[in-house]
Amino acid sequence: MTGQDGGVFSRVVILLLGALALVSCRLDVDVSVVMEPDGTGMVTVVAEADAGLVGQVENLAAELVFDDVAEGGWTIDGPTPTDEGGLVATFTHPFQSAQELANVLNSIGPPLSDVLAGRVTEGEQTANEVRAVLVLPDGFESFADADLIEAAGGLPFADRFAETGATPPDAMSFTLRLALPGEVISSTGAEVQPEVFEWEAPLDGSSLEVAASTVQRPPEGGAWAGPLATAALVALAVWVVLSGAFIVFVLIARRKRAEQRRRRRRPPRPPSHAAR
Repeated sequence: MTGQDGGVFSRVVILLLGALALVSCRLDVDVSVVMEPDGTGMVTVVAEADAGLVGQVENLAAELVFDDVAEGGWTIDGPTPTDEGGLVATFTHPFQSAQELANVLNSIGPPLSDVLAGRVTEGEQTANEVRAVLVLPDGFESFADADLIEAAGGLPFADRFAETGATPPDAMSFTLRLALPGEVISSTGAEVQPEVFEWEAPLDGSSLEVAASTVQRPPEGGAWAGPLATAALVALAVWVVLSGAFIVFVLIARRKRAEQRRRRRRPPRPPSHAAR
């Protein structure tokens, strides 16, 4: 479900393409990734059309049908009206591994592309890493597949875009947030919350590298718990040996004292008389 195959974001953009050519309309998309300490997690995509955009598309809520998206494992909430007169739809997809996370993110479509995710455990440490590229190389055409462009003889509503001069940066925004478990090693994004990094996609044809890595270390006591346990076992063994030696020493001492007491209590022998 990539951009060329009808990605989540691409399908919304294509449906709203005519209205997006108007400078008063806007579509904002937020993608949030939260990975739990065990490597599982959730991807959440929130797409919000403003009131101007909703007003340009008749029965927009009814037109936004995502049955095939649901078949791809996404759970869909909405679209529902906002207090400002717009519409918001939320898509969520769980993942069980780093590889599945990469697959889910790649299914969203432009401007999110080339997503790689890894998770490696060595000893008591686990490293997590996510890399991607945010780029919209061909403007609005990046959202349309080749068949659509060929059938329409070009980008749909291209004349309207030419007339208004509307561009992707004018009509939309795309924000990516990553929250990975563990200590942050590096990130190219802005830290908007502790251990939460954010990237704003450039929609002018330029590209932005997404990279974030963390390492999960043992709990605070974990680093010394192993050596401490070993030291405790050694101390216990030494204590057993010393205790055993002391017991043997006490037993020997008691035997010596008992022997001395027996000797003192023994009556003296009568003097022997030599035979005449």
